[in-house]
Amino acid sequence: MGKITLYGLEASPPTRSCLLVLKALDLPYDFVQVNLLAGEHLQPEFLQKNPQHTVPVVEDDDACIWDSHAILAYLVGKYATTDALYPKDYAQRALVDQRLHYDSGTMFTCSLRALTRPILFLGETVIVQSKIDAVAEVYDLVETFLGDNDYVAGPELTIADFSYITTICSLMVFVEPDASKYPKINAWLERMKELPYYEEANGVGAAQFEAMLKSKNFTIEA
Repeated sequence: MGKITLYGLEASPPTRSCLLVLKALDLPYDFVQVNLLAGEHLQPEFLQKNPQHTVPVVEDDDACIWDSHAILAYLVGKYATTDALYPKDYAQRALVDQRLHYDSGTMFTCSLRALTRPILFLGETVIVQSKIDAVAEVYDLVETFLGDNDYVAGPELTIADFSYITTICSLMVFVEPDASKYPKINAWLERMKELPYYEEANGVGAAQFEAMLKSKNFTIEA
């Protein structure tokens, strides 16, 4: 087995998704903290690893991979003893991929990043209501995705759940999914919290993320 090094920030949702899969697979790894607020991701040595200067990044011997969704698929493909977390069946895998693309293209980028980047990196303190309203659209669709299933891509836990839990529990800093309107999301959240590695891999970093944002004293425009 290769030597795995994860570069990231525990408060970062994509980093936490990688921590979840590392814990789920019981893989040994080294963790290197990258302080985004201090600009460590823009230093030449980091840019050599990832010219997009994003976290997380995984080094596995000679392989250097960035983008959390690619990392999740890589780690499961290389190290998992079964295909449960990322099925090999074409239709099942396509469903997991679709969920991952929705996270990367909409949930994280258009919703969460649109809310947090102005506060954390641009010094803004007021959030327009339209950005909050967009979160409800995300919740509506995820509630539909869950349907009659326990997890976001079917009846079994997959890497899509690792991406969704880190993004959604971060969106909850701004707006909670109402239990009466989103019962399936709330049941899924409780189900995810029951994972034995959940608190270490996601709970701790999620609390750091919330504290970091709330320290900026942002307000929502009425």
